[in-house]
Amino acid sequence: MIDLLKASEKYDNNPNNIFCPEAVIKSCDSILHNSSDENVATEALNKKANALLQLGEEQKAIDIYQDLLNKIPYGNLDQRQSVMKDMANAYFRLGERTNCIHNHNAESCIYPISNGGIHHDKTGSEKAIEMYKAILANDPGDLESKWLLNIAYMTTGGYPQQVPPQFLLKIKNDDSMHLVKPFRDVAANMGLNYKCIAGGCIIDDFNNDNYPDIVLSSWSLSEPMRYYRNNANGTFTDVSDSSGLGYLTGGLHIMQTDYNNDGFKDIFVLRGGWKGEFGKNPNSLLRNNGDGTFTDVTKKSGLLSFHPSQTATWADFNNDGWLDVFIGNETSPGEEAQPCQLFINNKNGTFTEVAAKAGCAITRYVKGVTSGDYNNDGLTDIFISTMNGNKILLKNESVKNGAIKFEDVSKQAGLSNNLTRTFPTWFWDYDNDGWLDILVCGYEFTQSLSYYAGAEAVQLPVGNAGKIFLFRNKHDGTFEDVTAKVGLNKVAFAMGSNFGDIDNDGYLDFYLGTGNPQLKSAVPNKLFKNMNGVSFLDVTTSARVGNLQKGHAVSFADLDNDGNEDIYIKMGGAYTADAYENSLYLNPGQNHNHWVNLSLEGTVSNRVAIGARIKVTFKDSNTERSVYRDVNSGGSFGSNPLQQHIGLGQATSVEKIEITWPVTGKIQVFENLPVDTNIKIKEGDSKFTTYQLARLDFISERHGLVACSPK
Repeated sequence: MIDLLKASEKYDNNPNNIFCPEAVIKSCDSILHNSSDENVATEALNKKANALLQLGEEQKAIDIYQDLLNKIPYGNLDQRQSVMKDMANAYFRLGERTNCIHNHNAESCIYPISNGGIHHDKTGSEKAIEMYKAILANDPGDLESKWLLNIAYMTTGGYPQQVPPQFLLKIKNDDSMHLVKPFRDVAANMGLNYKCIAGGCIIDDFNNDNYPDIVLSSWSLSEPMRYYRNNANGTFTDVSDSSGLGYLTGGLHIMQTDYNNDGFKDIFVLRGGWKGEFGKNPNSLLRNNGDGTFTDVTKKSGLLSFHPSQTATWADFNNDGWLDVFIGNETSPGEEAQPCQLFINNKNGTFTEVAAKAGCAITRYVKGVTSGDYNNDGLTDIFISTMNGNKILLKNESVKNGAIKFEDVSKQAGLSNNLTRTFPTWFWDYDNDGWLDILVCGYEFTQSLSYYAGAEAVQLPVGNAGKIFLFRNKHDGTFEDVTAKVGLNKVAFAMGSNFGDIDNDGYLDFYLGTGNPQLKSAVPNKLFKNMNGVSFLDVTTSARVGNLQKGHAVSFADLDNDGNEDIYIKMGGAYTADAYENSLYLNPGQNHNHWVNLSLEGTVSNRVAIGARIKVTFKDSNTERSVYRDVNSGGSFGSNPLQQHIGLGQATSVEKIEITWPVTGKIQVFENLPVDTNIKIKEGDSKFTTYQLARLDFISERHGLVACSPK
């Protein structure tokens, strides 16, 4: 696999690959050396300056923009405005690099910027401010520049008092009652602030000691995977190289599975997403050997293929007790078709590809896939999110011991009306009615995301740009778009995302990592609180989790074992300039609600119990209620632990837990269980076991990453 990945790097070094600025600069230099046409030279200089920005060479880009600006007559306002906007952005980003990157702290780039987030070296921001003011003097309606001007003033400590009144954008805070207490970024304390470009994240227990570990990947084929082993004492050890993962590169998204039912979680790595013809990189299946090491078994298992992708879902689609995998491949417009793939587990360490026969060889620009039993018939279905605008629901119509078969029921389900481009997605039961709903995030834009943030701030309509969509299951095979009804008709532009219960009220909240590759897009990541399954509240500002840098894979997990789910996010964008430190937002505890953690083990069903359905019934303030969960890793970009964390509100005991196992459909019932503990349930066993974990300290400076494997 290492040789295959090295061979794949050659596709990156191509001037036609928009994600390879080095090749673009080389091409521009050749044009500048050989062409005497002034217009051609100007275009080449513009491209070179943009490529330098993408590489983080802001001052070199500024110098080029200044030379270009000096040559443009003052009467040519449109051309001057265009160059000035690029130059202002270069100064803006220079300020970020000098402060948020080179002098990073826990409050860097957290919107609204204040306290420790204010820049010590204000030079870059102050120069950006002067340029944005000049731009807006000529074009007061420039919402992109207005948004970035306000952010720049925040970085200097001049917001709001120094912002010219006609350009001031007020901070919107839906959480006016401050229902959510602020989280704290402790990634640097723990040595978990690994800096690289966009990539994937898994939080789960890979060595079966009950303490969750962290595995990371990077989109870049030159950046290695990282594996941080939880030492169960408030520290982590970097075992990347000793595990074998540190010698593998690339991976925009990663997820856990147990393909061979040996009780040790394996890793699936997806590569090539967004790169089109340059993204025919191999995915990887990494077998967990149970001794702290992983072995690449991609070729041996039959999963080796070369298609651009970043999304997949593992589930037992034929109910034989072994996990299969559906891979959403990306077919770019005008390029060779890259159909989705369905690999059925042969129960012997190998897989057979059957997508065409099964009716699920979808050919679209697929950006998110998720699986779940939306119609409660005991068969796992598939939902697909695409950049073509199609939202595709595949109903599993397989028969026992027969061939696996899917039917496209998108139209019948009411999901085919809106052709808005979308990205991350998931099945979940947001209202706890026992039926899976669908959330999918829009990714429609024609301008920088800063423009849309500015438009939303002044309440200008933006259509479907970057909107969130929530489809409620109507229990009859159809879905209702309840986005506006629940207050989610917001601008977000989500990439990485996932869900969890931040306040243990039993209702699932979610966090979105936002952004796009454009360097002018500086918008906050967003956290939404579920208000009793009726509506959602944007609590980003109160929670202090609105990082303005590009956000990718998200994982919810209670890493310090205090009973409250924390949020880990893989930060960083598509270019070297957008490499950024990851964040671990520590949940301070929002209230005195109770919780229970459930770890399931299948015997007839797959070993890690993916697809098992959980119903927890309890009395919350004398009112009986139930919470429903499906065992999976959450959203389509970022992986939660397979252990299910379930909030219980004010309940002091659990009346009943019902587990529906995926293969047999049998329901296992346990009554009168304790709260605030970890429970293990094995399929077929009449008794459960409980265990306690040590409460860990992630605040003290003595903690952190205790050992690093050298590279």
